[in-house]
Amino acid sequence: MWNHQLLKLIEDMRKELNQLGKRKPLTDPEVVDLSQKLDKLLNEYYLTAK
Repeated sequence: MWNHQLLKLIEDMRKELNQLGKRKPLTDPEVVDLSQKLDKLLNEYYLTAK
């Protein structure tokens, strides 16, 4: 159950990051921050999927 919720959160954040990346430079602090948050979620998912 938790993995399903985590996957949904990851997908939503990925979409948000893609939209933000279209409006702002990829080096913008807001883009970098969101990217780092997404990385943490992905790491969490892969660690729990083992």
